[in-house]
Amino acid sequence: MEQKLPPLTAGTLYLVATPIGNLEDITLRALRVLKECDVVAAEDTRHSGQLLKHFGLSKPMLSYFQFNEAKRSEEIIERLRRAFAWRRCRERAR
Repeated sequence: MEQKLPPLTAGTLYLVATPIGNLEDITLRALRVLKECDVVAAEDTRHSGQLLKHFGLSKPMLSYFQFNEAKRSEEIIERLRRAFAWRRCRERAR
């Protein structure tokens, strides 16, 4: 019997630990979040792209590493704010 899980919450940052070596070490929860999220921010987009491809997933990706951290942080926070505001509008409309 398959359990119906609630959808991911818009405007929420999900942190996902990914395997460094063996791709089979990824958790079911990590796969679910990667499958359902809108965008993936990763330190190494090449490695993360290979991971997504291995599991048949395709997502827009943002590079996020030491030298672009300040700029990307602002961009990610703004994406989260917009999604949160959209979610609040939908909740009020009900």
